Amino acid sequence: MTPLSSKLIKKLLVMSIITLASFSPLSSQANTQSSTFSDTEINYSIYRANGTSNGNRLLLWFYSEAGPQDSEKKLAKELAELGIEVWLIDLFDSYFLPVSLSSMDKIPAADISQFIEHASVKSGKQITAITTGRSAIPLLRAVRHTQINNTKSNALTGIILVSPKFYTETPAPGQDGLLMPIVSHSNALLFVIQPDKSPWFWKLDKTIPALEKAGSDVYLQIIKGVRDRFYFRPDADENEHTRTTQFPTIIKKALSALANYPKKSRHASRGNLNKPKANSSKKDRSLKTHTGNSIPPILDLYTVKNKRINLKDLKDKVVLVNFWATWCPPCVHEMPSMQRLQDKFDKDKFVILGVNMAEEKASIQSFIKTRVAIDFPILMDSDGTALKSWRVFAFPTSYLIDKTGNIRYSLFGSIEWDTNKTTDIIDKLINE
Repeated sequence: MTPLSSKLIKKLLVMSIITLASFSPLSSQANTQSSTFSDTEINYSIYRANGTSNGNRLLLWFYSEAGPQDSEKKLAKELAELGIEVWLIDLFDSYFLPVSLSSMDKIPAADISQFIEHASVKSGKQITAITTGRSAIPLLRAVRHTQINNTKSNALTGIILVSPKFYTETPAPGQDGLLMPIVSHSNALLFVIQPDKSPWFWKLDKTIPALEKAGSDVYLQIIKGVRDRFYFRPDADENEHTRTTQFPTIIKKALSALANYPKKSRHASRGNLNKPKANSSKKDRSLKTHTGNSIPPILDLYTVKNKRINLKDLKDKVVLVNFWATWCPPCVHEMPSMQRLQDKFDKDKFVILGVNMAEEKASIQSFIKTRVAIDFPILMDSDGTALKSWRVFAFPTSYLIDKTGNIRYSLFGSIEWDTNKTTDIIDKLINE
């Protein structure tokens, strides 16, 4: 049990992740079908369970805002080999929607609700839904729709959410994020699978209580050492490939946990919910005037070289505080330009502090030695305290602090730091 979840999460399912024995040959073949709801033909591919073991389970796999993935088809075949029938549902194709985050708000909850009922009747099996990312939102809306309009339904055993995105958008640095209203108005049995190399891992102390507010029961599985979308990342590392081979067994255990949870009557909260649309537009990546509290939170940490640095001791210097991680490609990409920026200025006037997100010292040291050549201090935020107090929602996030100790500029996302525009801003702050 992680320290984060031990205080805040009522029901944590602790599972050891084991190395899988090799699968038998993948003989399961997809059977493409369609069903019509509200004049819309929903397309799905059926992977029949092999053998009789656990043949009473049906997993409805709804594609996320990333769209259909070859790895999900492979996972469906592997789950079928484990005795679990899987339906892969392509709502983008069915509704002629582009594969994007904003499309999630255009999928009618009533149609998903009816599809789940249809799957229950057609298959005669225990139904569990699974999805990842932003697709969690329309699925939760569908459950609420069923509870309001079909109160006797018991078609759905529960929902597995992998790296769910519950916030409307990434807020400006230093600002609190806004949860989608359905999160705190859902009453469902949920199994959340969350990689720890993710900004959403650090928001579990907000999202899990929000889910439980209206009665949801939540299991939580933390998968260590992997990033969001680990099972279909084009840049997946060796550990992520290993976890991907183990993923079918993790899902099977989640299905068992949901199936064995005591049954209880669930009712949705009444009233209309505002539905803020998730903002999927790309924002301009540049230093902007900071709109949050100008007084920075405490930053008092040790560096990888065991030197203690307190931000308060750096007054009379302009300071760039950059929150980053070795597993974050944009963070890694911008580091050389940060070093070039540091080289342009006297260190008595301008200094960069790189705050690493809870990684082991040895990993950070190895990264600096083999991947990037930097000489500015790297601070270790071992338990994520600084990340939380500075309200970091995305990696990287940066704050530019003036000589009086006030935050003047900020941004999330990576940029080329040694541009004339950025240099001019720092020059101006130095000469104030």
